[in-house]
Amino acid sequence: MTDELDKDKLVADTAALDDFNRAIVEEFRANAGKVGGPFAGATLVLLHTTGAKSGKPRLSPLAYLEIDGKVLIVGSYAGAPSNPAWVHNLRANPKARIEVGTDSYEVVARELPADERDATYPKIIALAPVFAEYQAKTTRAIPLFELTRA
Repeated sequence: MTDELDKDKLVADTAALDDFNRAIVEEFRANAGKVGGPFAGATLVLLHTTGAKSGKPRLSPLAYLEIDGKVLIVGSYAGAPSNPAWVHNLRANPKARIEVGTDSYEVVARELPADERDATYPKIIALAPVFAEYQAKTTRAIPLFELTRA
């Protein structure tokens, strides 16, 4: 994996995104939750959801941030015009499972309502400035989800 990442290609090409994510998951699991490349030093979580349409299990490696005692994930999709699939899955079924490091447990996801999202997003940007770039690329309000142990 290289440090340079063609995010637009990954958003446009689901097969490429699947391959990229598969490699991240393998590296995550082989290294107790740590990965290199563009995500070196990032806090990552493996999010297990149920497909909103298919009902099938889905797995998404995501960065997460801890803010005000909350574990938050960001539905940025690199600033694409639509939300990533996992956002639709959590909206349809907020019960999920996560892997953090070598730990795995059930969570309930709560989408932050607009006012709470708007108050929290600047804190997200302060910790991870790339999310300002992603928000600037899209007209949608990038959703934030809090993950709470079930």
